[in-house]
Amino acid sequence: MSAPYLLAEMTTAEAADAVARGTVVVIPAGALEQHGPGMALGTDLVRAEGVVAQVAANLPGQVVVGPSIPVGVSPHHMAFAGTVTLTTTTFAAVVREYVTSLHRHGWTRFLVVTGHGGNNATLTTVAQDLLVSHPGVQLAWSPLTSLAGDAVAAMEPSAVHGHSGEAETAQMLHLAPHLVHTDRLEPGTTTPDQLDDVSRTARRHAQPALTLPYDRLSPNGVLGDPRRATAEDGAAIVKAIVDRITTFLTEWPPA
Repeated sequence: MSAPYLLAEMTTAEAADAVARGTVVVIPAGALEQHGPGMALGTDLVRAEGVVAQVAANLPGQVVVGPSIPVGVSPHHMAFAGTVTLTTTTFAAVVREYVTSLHRHGWTRFLVVTGHGGNNATLTTVAQDLLVSHPGVQLAWSPLTSLAGDAVAAMEPSAVHGHSGEAETAQMLHLAPHLVHTDRLEPGTTTPDQLDDVSRTARRHAQPALTLPYDRLSPNGVLGDPRRATAEDGAAIVKAIVDRITTFLTEWPPA
């Protein structure tokens, strides 16, 4: 069945009508990178697209889903087979050119929903640059899992958790269970004593940031124990994310 909010499925006349209604363009962004031995390389985009579809369904006529960005900034995962990365410069150019192309047709509000944390810094930079180059544009961006900290905490995840761990696996069990090989899930780094001194320093909060490759943090690319994830946990996390993005869009006034 056609999704009436997908820009790719609209005619040019329908797109013009969507502009006239003052719709917000929501762009899912992900990555093509390792997610441990049990989950698909495209996990981040699958999660972003799943969340965005639910947000758009909550706001009929108010949201247009623009073209996805399937590859992100993932140099820290390049030690693992299958990972593809863009440079920050290329990723920034793609986001900027999506936004400026659609702005020429009249759209002014854009939200990038990213399933990959490695995209965050670049999205902030693009948003800052657009304040100068395109003052009529408002660009917001949103992560996924960090919007649902309460639902993640309810899972009581490992002391060290994150990439391909409990929360991310739970979301995939809810959104795309066919892409989770439950028989291949295995724990990665779950406690601070499994990290070397430099990695422990990099994982601490409230201090200068230190970026390390993921094979330095975990031999199998996993932070946490994905075996503990359930689809029910994933549903709770996704609902929290969708509700918070929906609320943001509802309260976001036109430019």
